[in-house]
Amino acid sequence: MTWTGYAAPILATVVAWWGATGVIAWLCNRPRARYPAILGGATAVLAVSLYGLHVAAADASTGGTWLAFAAALGAWAWLEITFLTGWITGPRRTPCAPGCHGPRHFRHAIEAILWHELAIVAVAAVVVALTWDGANRVGMLAFLVLWGMRESAKLNLFFGVRNLGEAFLPERLRYLLSFFRRRQMNLLFPVSVTVGSWLTVEFARRAFGAEADHAATGYAMLATLSALAMLEHWLMVLPLPTEALWRWSLEGRAAHARYGGVPPVSGP
Repeated sequence: MTWTGYAAPILATVVAWWGATGVIAWLCNRPRARYPAILGGATAVLAVSLYGLHVAAADASTGGTWLAFAAALGAWAWLEITFLTGWITGPRRTPCAPGCHGPRHFRHAIEAILWHELAIVAVAAVVVALTWDGANRVGMLAFLVLWGMRESAKLNLFFGVRNLGEAFLPERLRYLLSFFRRRQMNLLFPVSVTVGSWLTVEFARRAFGAEADHAATGYAMLATLSALAMLEHWLMVLPLPTEALWRWSLEGRAAHARYGGVPPVSGP
């Protein structure tokens, strides 16, 4: 594949990352009366995405690669929407008590997102089952990258970063801020970006070394997705207004205006 041939999958991945993040943030901040329609639509997208992953797994072509990647994003979008609407979170829906720390604090944090984590495991199991024996595993790899990088981001928020992303957290989930810690950086962060950067380089190496166009396209998408995940990690520690990238999806949000200047959250 020529150098210009890599432009389309790279650009499409960037646009999908930016656009999907904004659309999900916008949907999850609509009035509660719209939730049934939003969740119904998201569930329909999940069903179509899982079917798409099944079909694409047997299609080792450029078209199959595009379908697999899009389907993986659709399946992941369902998990994000069900969490941010508060539909699937965890048994704990209250802030952690001041002064709570150590293993007890970590246990409370797990309780706050337990059902969501189990939902991710369940969807991941279905995705792997649908694609494991297929000739096209781009969808499975994309989903696993999203899962791994999201878990890394959650842990970094728990251990402490500069930017907590409060603007993206709906009011009904703001109790989760009690499990975040604001600090310059934590010891896990260098490990996260090292692993993520290695993954990006490895996917990029495979993309440029692939002989078939469909393989080059798939690895280019995966490399871009990993690089964007690393960008999200760096935005957690750099003194930059992260929400500026998606301001269009937050405009008019009453809760955002009310909590626009959330004070730093101090961890135990």
